[in-house]
Amino acid sequence: MTALKHFYETFQPSHYNLYIDVNRATKLISGTSTITGDAKEANVLIHQKFMTINSVTADGKPVTFTTDNENEAIHITLAQPGETTLAIDYTAPLTDSMMGIYPSYYEVNGEKKQIIGTQFETTFVRQAFPSVDEPEAKATFDLAIKFDEQPGETIIANMPEDHEENGVHYFETTVRMSTYLIAFAFGDLQSKITKTKSGVEVGVFATKAHQPKELDFALDIAKRSIEFYEDFYQTPYPLPHSWQLALPDFSAGAMENWGLVTYREAYLTLDPDNTSLEMKQLVATVIAHELAHQWFGDLVTMKWWDDLWLNESFANMMEYVAVDAIEPDWHIWELFQTSEAPMALNRDATDGVQSVHVQVEDPAEIDSLFDGAIVYAKGARMLVMVRALLGDDALRKGLKAYFAAHQYGNATGADLWAALGDASGLDVGAIMNSWLEQPGYPVVTAAVKNGQLTLSQQQFFVGDGQDKGRLWQIPLNSNYDAAPEIFKDQTVTVGDYAELRRTNGKPFRVNVGNDSHFIVKYDETLLNDILKDAGALDAISQLQILQDQRLLAEGRQISYADVVPLLPQFAASERAVVTTALYQVASNLRKFVSPESAEEKQLQAFFNKLSADQVARLGWTAKAGESNDDQLTRPYVLSAALYAQNQTAIADAHALFTANADKLAELPADTRGFILANEIKHFGNEALFDKLLAAYRATADASYKSDIRGALTGTPDAALITKLIGQFEDADTIKPQDLRGWFRGVLTNEKGEQAAWDWIRNEWQWLEKTVGGDMEFTTYITVITGIFRTPERLAEFKTFFEPKLPTPGLTREITMDIKVITSRVSLIQAEETAVNKAIAAENN
Repeated sequence: MTALKHFYETFQPSHYNLYIDVNRATKLISGTSTITGDAKEANVLIHQKFMTINSVTADGKPVTFTTDNENEAIHITLAQPGETTLAIDYTAPLTDSMMGIYPSYYEVNGEKKQIIGTQFETTFVRQAFPSVDEPEAKATFDLAIKFDEQPGETIIANMPEDHEENGVHYFETTVRMSTYLIAFAFGDLQSKITKTKSGVEVGVFATKAHQPKELDFALDIAKRSIEFYEDFYQTPYPLPHSWQLALPDFSAGAMENWGLVTYREAYLTLDPDNTSLEMKQLVATVIAHELAHQWFGDLVTMKWWDDLWLNESFANMMEYVAVDAIEPDWHIWELFQTSEAPMALNRDATDGVQSVHVQVEDPAEIDSLFDGAIVYAKGARMLVMVRALLGDDALRKGLKAYFAAHQYGNATGADLWAALGDASGLDVGAIMNSWLEQPGYPVVTAAVKNGQLTLSQQQFFVGDGQDKGRLWQIPLNSNYDAAPEIFKDQTVTVGDYAELRRTNGKPFRVNVGNDSHFIVKYDETLLNDILKDAGALDAISQLQILQDQRLLAEGRQISYADVVPLLPQFAASERAVVTTALYQVASNLRKFVSPESAEEKQLQAFFNKLSADQVARLGWTAKAGESNDDQLTRPYVLSAALYAQNQTAIADAHALFTANADKLAELPADTRGFILANEIKHFGNEALFDKLLAAYRATADASYKSDIRGALTGTPDAALITKLIGQFEDADTIKPQDLRGWFRGVLTNEKGEQAAWDWIRNEWQWLEKTVGGDMEFTTYITVITGIFRTPERLAEFKTFFEPKLPTPGLTREITMDIKVITSRVSLIQAEETAVNKAIAAENN
């Protein structure tokens, strides 16, 4: 693609008058995009993609234009610069790519149906109507939609409908907003609507494949989230309504279109009578994330995609702030510690990872910015550090000023730091730029040298890494006052250790709360002091010990064999956050054993030792009055018991399956997946396989679908694996948005790994054609990387993917993933003997 200037430099829109006619039968979009704005020069650039441009007029007169498909542009020649109204008449295909304007497919009572929705982030509005499709090109929009309407169908958009005339639906003029946030949808929809305390209408919309009660949970969370944000941001929600729409086909998780937020069905609809607490927490955080964007991203938008983190990092932090406020009993920050923190720490330790702030221009590269571990998770941890430094009062004061200064406009990271700095009196930018502009993170080494407690920082790598001497301004969060609040030098001496230990009366620790984005390597003296009474530490501190020791072992700074004896110390914890961290470490030990080997049998015995008492305590079914921790712990320990081949657990799961064979969907959601997987693995046959696959096709319950997928992909039967892979390209069975989960499931299954790897290599062109323009596409490569661990697989991975290195959007992923697999292969070769010896010792 030829490098062009930003189109906004040539033409700055102020208002769009859009007429869009969507014909589902002919799969054709036609319309007129009328754009009023300021032409900065006589030759202006307007975005289009996959369009036929029929005519262009400027102020009512035809003008010369050329279509430039390579640069997704229309070059228009005007008589002179200045205030101009362009009218562009066009047609475009209605595609099945889940981008632009597209159909979603579903079934109700065996009848195939479709609804139309939109997905315009990042650069896909140019497939829907000609526009200046850049975040800075904010304008107001008048939207008029015509479609092949059937009786009883509903149409919704960013703003309320104003009127309908001759089959055309006219919507109220929007506020000033970026093009990628425009949205509309129509079809046979059901809805539930309520109002916030301030009068904002809040609604949840879904197809009629769902039971009406499946909308209730989302409606409640959305309403209370908006009320919370209006108070926290001290800035009113700026639109008349907030619609939440579940789309049957949706490539991302959710999208924050202003006033019409779109979601995967799995992240909006749920059965309130049979959904796990884990799933409720996930849905609530997704809704709260998107609604945080209504201010942070929509009201104030990043100026360009290099500041994508401004939107995503902030919303990722605020989803936890909001849910913690509206559902305090959930202790949702513990989910942050077990999901976002390890995701960020794992990804950010590989040399070559992107920084949070990245310069980018090419649309394919813009899509590759959406690295969940960096722009979302690491960025959120970065902002959690800011929040801890400033406190909520200063944070809210700064945000209120930021919104007031930039509302309906655009901003950069520097604008946010300036607002927070003014509110707090701290030079926030100076502290945060070391985290924003640099990739990676430090390991802080705490050691007693010649009687002195010393700290040093150095970039942490898993695998080979080029140390460039980077330094970070680290909020230390130490439990000793003598340690600096911000550690920004290579090394610092805190003081005489014996005296400090005596004065403080407790072991020395840093990163208390695990809120700062670094890990800690304590020397033997300091670590032993902490571990002497590890059980007395709070749950987050126990998680942190497990997290940091695992990462240090992955980075070859300590031996994995030394981590193994730590695990039984935490096995009896009744805190889910500790159990989660424990099994994250234990699961990592599986890479050191070959399937069905003597070493794996030792590891299974170790898993049994870790889980047996907890399984006995919790059992397979929920007890009246049990804690949230118990509900969240049960899946981990049952999964461990089944991996351990615990015969009692296998028999108990089989008995539950047998007793509920005619009502499998009604099995308790938090154990249903394990019951189905156990049945397929130990008692399965083709008839059961076909029965579950038919149930997958028939159900609209996303949680049940996920459980069935997990069970079927675990089959040990080679013929059934072949049969399953034969469904991968059948969109009536496995939607393209869901295919990655199926592929991963088969690839993870040692009996299916070869077949799945063969499939993706043989069908790469089909996959690229089907989901290649999707920002999630690179994660297929990440999935493979997470599983491969032998020299043979590394060689095959390189042979297949190295020729694809020049592909825009794939270069960084492939480069990093080769390093990740190389590092894992090297670690296994170096450590497997010692690790397996340590596991065997724990079983004696």
